[in-house]
Formats: sequence, structure tokens, C-alpha cells
Amino acid sequence: MIRIVLLLTVALGLAGCDTMAGAGQDIAHAGHALTSTAKQTQAKID
Repeated sequence: MIRIVLLLTVALGLAGCDTMAGAGQDIAHAGHALTSTAKQTQAKID
């Protein structure tokens, strides 16, 4: 489920950006979201 949400977010983010700088920012935001989700999941496991 998380993978589907992440893929949709990335697809919509890339579709919405107008420049390469915008694409870079979108990818960075997706990376931060992924890192945050991973940390939350790890905290639940511990």
C-alpha cells in the first residue's frame, strides 16, 4: 500500500513540475517523505 502511494506521489509530482529544478525539488521532497516513513516504521518496530 505504501509503495502505491509513493509511486502515485512521485508520478503526480513529476507531472506537476515545469522545470528540471522543480523536478529536483519534487524528488527531494519524495526522498524526505520516504525517509520519514522509514523512521516511523522503525520506531514502531523498536
